Amino acid sequence: SERCIIVFNGGPPFVPSLYNNNVQIFQSKDHAVLMTEMIHDSRIVPLFDSADDLSALDDQLRLWTGDSRGYWDGNTLVVKTRNFNGLAASFGSAGTSFDKVLTERFTRVGPVTVNYEFTVDDPSTYTDRFTAIVPMTKVAGQLYEYACHEGNYGMVNILRGARVQERLEQESR
Repeated sequence: SERCIIVFNGGPPFVPSLYNNNVQIFQSKDHAVLMTEMIHDSRIVPLFDSADDLSALDDQLRLWTGDSRGYWDGNTLVVKTRNFNGLAASFGSAGTSFDKVLTERFTRVGPVTVNYEFTVDDPSTYTDRFTAIVPMTKVAGQLYEYACHEGNYGMVNILRGARVQERLEQESR
């Protein structure tokens, strides 16, 4: 998170936190896009006719936020994500996500409300899968870029500390 590659509430799955919980969902004929305000990440999800048609990436191809594939089940958008690279926790701070399969369901239940349901199935981390449901409410506003690197003093100090460490190692030789 220090380098703004992946963050605590950017997903997947989307887990509410203190701020920047906004998600924009839009679609074309063949794709859905799940764009978060936090880190302004966009997951582009190819849409298939059914769960039986989902073609997955080769198991050797691994991504920070996995490979998402989706389909419509009635009026519910179902997104299955696998092929996580294992460099982030499976959920919260547990596990490595390498064997995780995440199933997300987005169902409109009212004019301004979508129920977001996610199931984490990670046998390398948990003894059983678990499911949560979070209501998402439409906000009357725009999503703005979360400019993580602007004024990122943490990175400057990390590099400054590394240069001091290098200098001390040189002096001790």
